[in-house]
Amino acid sequence: MSPPEELGEALGYRFVDPELLQLALTHSSFAAEAIGEPDNERLEFLGDAVLGLAITTKLYAEYPELAEGMLAKVRAAVVNEQSLARVARHLNLGEHLRIGRGEDSSGGRDKASILSDTLEAVLGAVYLDGSYHEAERVVLSLFGEMADRQATNPGREDYKTRLQELLAQSGVRPRYESSASGPDHERSYAVQLYIAEEAVATGQGSSKKAAEQEAARSALEQLGNEKTGA
Repeated sequence: MSPPEELGEALGYRFVDPELLQLALTHSSFAAEAIGEPDNERLEFLGDAVLGLAITTKLYAEYPELAEGMLAKVRAAVVNEQSLARVARHLNLGEHLRIGRGEDSSGGRDKASILSDTLEAVLGAVYLDGSYHEAERVVLSLFGEMADRQATNPGREDYKTRLQELLAQSGVRPRYESSASGPDHERSYAVQLYIAEEAVATGQGSSKKAAEQEAARSALEQLGNEKTGA
């Protein structure tokens, strides 16, 4: 099975134009090394809008009791970088990325920022290749359960607070150590989480806060307090 077919199967969508999917998987670092090769940034812009509309429509239709402010918070918890990256990892999206050699050698295939942007580009490609209806169906298959969990349990995605509350029962506080890398316009943060001076989890993100949340989520999963998945 070819990479496009494999990814299409994971998405539950068969592309009519495989070149459109290839474009969605092309990071700017690859395009910079291949003269004349376009990147996926315009598709990412389109996919971000498709994703936002699909989740907004679902929340509006299915949760009439939620006020506008809460709807916005729930949507933000579903479509943020870390949530997108987790879904992208579930799809093994990193294996199919077209990225530059330097980005590849520095772990770009698992960077939350790259994975989340690429997933948005893929959704934009589904929209152009098929229709909004098809794109919405793919979005809901990937994010529908997450949206339902967040809508019925607001605050669930605040992993740092949940971890702190869990550890407080035994009088222990988590400690986060962070480091940053990359140019100012594409900063990446890595966080190491310690519990009782033992390194238990790591997290990555385009902001220190996002990286800490990812590390806390990973720690909760290890402690059996968090079920993850798309």
